[in-house]
Amino acid sequence: MKKRSFLGEFEEIVLLTVSALGDHAYGVSIMHEINEQTGRSVKLNQVHAALHRLMDKGMVNSTMGAPTAVRGGRRKRMFTASEAGIRILQEIQFVRQRLWNMTSIKPISEI
Repeated sequence: MKKRSFLGEFEEIVLLTVSALGDHAYGVSIMHEINEQTGRSVKLNQVHAALHRLMDKGMVNSTMGAPTAVRGGRRKRMFTASEAGIRILQEIQFVRQRLWNMTSIKPISEI
């Protein structure tokens, strides 16, 4: 039996947001996107903590971006989903879709 890594709900949202933002995934952009998409009031330190947990689990990679004038020459730490991160998102999507298909709940788009 293969060993699975499990994600908490917030880690899943952060990982999914990293994947959705692509080349634009850094702490502040991730925080803003989560706030916009979920309506949750998320703080930057919460996002950073989740990103560090995801890095420890091998779900995300990080690199330092180029210095920008907007940030006074400071560089941003950019994040990308690793192969393991993408695979766990696919597994989560598969399990959730299978469970949703078992229910009689209609999607919001059909209401």
